[in-house]
Amino acid sequence: MNKTVNPTWQEKVNAYAALSEEMGKLHPEILELAYQENWFKLFVPEVYGGPGKKLPEVLRLEEELAEADGSLGWTVTLCAGAGWFAGFLNPALAAEIFADREVCFAGSGAVGGVAIKTQQGYLINGKWNYASGALHATIFTANCTLKNESGDDILDENGLPEVKSFILKKEEVNILPGWSYFGLIATGSHAFEVCNLNVNENRTFKINQQIEVADRGFDYPFLQLAETTLTVNSLGMTNHFIKLVEQSFYARSGLGRYSEAQILFFNNELNYCKAELLTLRSQFYHAFDESWNQLISNGEIPDGKLKEVSSNSRKLAHACWRLAATLFPYCGLEAAKKESEINRVWRDIYTASQHALLTFDN
Repeated sequence: MNKTVNPTWQEKVNAYAALSEEMGKLHPEILELAYQENWFKLFVPEVYGGPGKKLPEVLRLEEELAEADGSLGWTVTLCAGAGWFAGFLNPALAAEIFADREVCFAGSGAVGGVAIKTQQGYLINGKWNYASGALHATIFTANCTLKNESGDDILDENGLPEVKSFILKKEEVNILPGWSYFGLIATGSHAFEVCNLNVNENRTFKINQQIEVADRGFDYPFLQLAETTLTVNSLGMTNHFIKLVEQSFYARSGLGRYSEAQILFFNNELNYCKAELLTLRSQFYHAFDESWNQLISNGEIPDGKLKEVSSNSRKLAHACWRLAATLFPYCGLEAAKKESEINRVWRDIYTASQHALLTFDN
């Protein structure tokens, strides 16, 4: 497997992962590393100071980050993914936002607010849940239903209530602590709200419509972008978990009570899980890479290929959750100890599995 993260970085991440979990957010040393490496700007175009990376490279990097620490991988994925909206923002606003070295987007895909159209822009009220990286984010994105000043829905071209996304600054939102879940603790995925906030018209955007930068790949469909980036997080965490399972089994003090046949059974189970994960990983990247190459070469991706990308994303993610469940019983009580590394990785895997996008495999 090709590595795109310097091993010394992985060692640093590993050294601070438990401390990040204790703090309920990424440790300052890890945040500084993220700023140095432009991880929160992975999708930001070079014209705005981004690293110029494309989705094929980003996916493999996010897999490695999640393998090093699930909370880091998840936070970078969600925050950098929101940074992808740079391609659809008002250019002057984008240039202002991304001039900040520590710029980090957080937000929610849910429609949690109402924006009333005014002469100057919009008046926003709302609450949004699960904004990963909320505690260090500089920008929040929020989806709102549009209404006129009479309180009536503004309709889109299909006659449905129109929804737009908005850019909010950290000083304009109120963070509502409430990330009390058993995994991905250091993502600090808290809720946020705004009350009677007036914003200008240039704070709105719509994805996959008018692309505001000349940068190839920004028209990759958002659904498959989201599916693939979430999937590689489960993959990276599961890579980590499988390594820890193998170490844990052979370090168990009671190993001597197992027969040769039982140890052989475990080895066969472990090797089967490794092989299945490797096969599905290969199929996943093959389907994705083909879709990307078709976009770059032809300017579009056939629907059949997009469906294949979605299908392979789901197959791989579901396999990750299933394989982790298969191997967990072989780890001993250390795996049930909440302070242990293997327990943290296991909790992260199954917290990530609750993201609604990949719940069903069709």
